[in-house]
Amino acid sequence: MKARAKIIGTGGYLPDTIRTNDEISEMVDTSDNWIYERTGIKSRRIASAEESAASMAEIAAKEAIEVAGIDAGEIDLIVVATGTPDRVYPSTACMLQHRLDIRDCVSFDVQAACSGSVFALSIADQYIRTGAADKVLVVGAEICSRIVDWSDRSTCILFGDGAGAVILEATEEPGILSTHIHSDGGYEELLYCPNPQVAKESVKDQPGFIQMRGNEVFKMAVNTLGRIVDETLAANGLEKTDVDWLVPHQANTRIIAATAKKLRLSMDQVIMTLENQGNTSSASVLLALNEGIRDGRIQRGQIILLEAFGAGFTWGSALIKY
Repeated sequence: MKARAKIIGTGGYLPDTIRTNDEISEMVDTSDNWIYERTGIKSRRIASAEESAASMAEIAAKEAIEVAGIDAGEIDLIVVATGTPDRVYPSTACMLQHRLDIRDCVSFDVQAACSGSVFALSIADQYIRTGAADKVLVVGAEICSRIVDWSDRSTCILFGDGAGAVILEATEEPGILSTHIHSDGGYEELLYCPNPQVAKESVKDQPGFIQMRGNEVFKMAVNTLGRIVDETLAANGLEKTDVDWLVPHQANTRIIAATAKKLRLSMDQVIMTLENQGNTSSASVLLALNEGIRDGRIQRGQIILLEAFGAGFTWGSALIKY
């Protein structure tokens, strides 16, 4: 039987510093009610000056490794999803590999914005299915607070920092049933972050901060995620009622609610971390997955749908039998 990728451990890390809506309202013209009604966010975590994507990834990864009950040296592939790497190169994955003291392992980053962890899971799944890897560490790690303009009310209210991790192992049992990933670069101007080192745009006008046309992104996200629900279920011959849990990218309560409605799931069947974490970009799906497993809501044998939508545009899903 062909190898399948099974989750054997998860981990997560959130910085200690909490920034509330009330604190943000002292920085820009907004309020706790205004933010919460439009996004579902009450607070978010902010990395300290000493923290980095690699340092947060290390903590989340070590937790996942411990839960999996394996030695770090058994890992033969590390894929890190991040849009906020510590350096242009080497990759955050290589820096994480060094921190974990793994010497003989393939390591690389994936940049698919908020969809990054789903893309990374898809890559890991393909490596395991082809026999190219036996144990894979997938991490999403983001320090969004450093690419947010804290004077821009439209974006600074949304994002937070954190890292999530998962260990996958080759098995003959059902695990990741399928993954579905897509990209369309035709929408690049709706959500992007300039690189001030090389950007054609004036650094003065666009100094390396997130630029977003929120209403247009919202409409695309709702429509696109609705389609990928249908695609994922059809590929597996499943009905909407077969899905036990939705683990979505934590971007906006209204987007998540629309996807849950598409699946005919109650919000009690959705793993939500948005209220106290904000949008942690590529880390959010894995952080939510870790929380749902750790608090006992997600049980072995249940069907989980992970989905995400991000700049690019990119979007993707992973259907998992946990």
